[in-house]
Amino acid sequence: MMYKSLFILGRQPAIGLAELESVLGGAHIQPLGDRAALSDIPANEIPFGRLGSSVRVGAIIGEMDAVQWPAVSRTLYKVFPSLLHEMPAEGKIKLGLSIFSLPIDSKQLFRTGLELKKLCKQAGRSVRLVPNSEPELNSASVLHNQLTGDLGIELLLVRGSNTTYVAHTTAVQDIDAYAARDQGRPKRDARVGMLPPKLAQTIVNLAAGPLESATAHTVLDPFCGTGVVLQEAAIMGYGLYGTDLEPRMVEYTQQNLAWLAGRGTTVMPHLEVGDATTHTWVPVPQAVACETYLGRPLSSWPNPDKLQEIINTCNVIIEKFMRNLASQTPSGTRCCLAVPAWKSPQGRIYHLSLLDRLSDLGYNQVSFEHVQAAELVYSRPDQIVGRELLVIIRK
Repeated sequence: MMYKSLFILGRQPAIGLAELESVLGGAHIQPLGDRAALSDIPANEIPFGRLGSSVRVGAIIGEMDAVQWPAVSRTLYKVFPSLLHEMPAEGKIKLGLSIFSLPIDSKQLFRTGLELKKLCKQAGRSVRLVPNSEPELNSASVLHNQLTGDLGIELLLVRGSNTTYVAHTTAVQDIDAYAARDQGRPKRDARVGMLPPKLAQTIVNLAAGPLESATAHTVLDPFCGTGVVLQEAAIMGYGLYGTDLEPRMVEYTQQNLAWLAGRGTTVMPHLEVGDATTHTWVPVPQAVACETYLGRPLSSWPNPDKLQEIINTCNVIIEKFMRNLASQTPSGTRCCLAVPAWKSPQGRIYHLSLLDRLSDLGYNQVSFEHVQAAELVYSRPDQIVGRELLVIIRK
């Protein structure tokens, strides 16, 4: 495979890989190290703004059979001038470096930056080097220093097993836009959980599947809450169908989607009050994306009996929902359900028992080429109740 683009994955790389497989197809993706992935699709053809679990994408400009910095840097100096020729003829260049999984110290990184500045000056260009506090620049630094703009260059150097790839960043995750959607919407409710928009976007992608076959989908969220999943589905151009047991939540979703429409997104939602365990959805949607019932929030690890009680309650509610959904959806309907998973202080993950009976409930679990289903658990380091992303297809 001839690789043309390179992704830098988010905090939980397995989820990023699963999302890339869902949107682009597993045959077009190859993991690189523990934080990146390669693709044979050109960077400028990738719908990066739709991806919630990748933080950068870049166009590959060099590949070398070396992983030690002296050899890597020599190749870098050879390929860098070609980028300068593609820059606008006038204006000060902003230059940044991000290094992944390569053995380099701060002094080596600084010297490399100075050498690249020298190459810029030899080409008759002025340049400002963005300083590194770590080998990798964070997304905020890339975004706010305009390193993906006309006069910006961020060089990504990522080590594989015996190979290093060099790419220049073409797009970075717009963290400001995510924050605006999360914090600016008029209705929020911490009691029902605060689903991050980036994760909601990933859930929609995992549910909708390959991009070329999903453009006409209507996405159903049977636990719509304050409408975060539907908000992200609307931005991606999908039809919207939301239901929730609580009338107040349906009203919150309506107000939040009206707010989104006021910001320029076309929004035509179909919203209803309904219990997901018994409701009838008409018309039947093409994809289902939701955060289900996660059980009670926990600030400390419960005793074994209490934990089992919580798990059993979640199992009952979610199984009833899945059986109801299976009774109404045709074969091939794809779903991504964020279901609860509990992480002990020792790091053990407790899953719902219904995951062992998916076939009996009418579903097949999607098999990914590059990740295992059990890896798709989204949680913060200090979080007890995480979200397991269950990607399934109606049998």
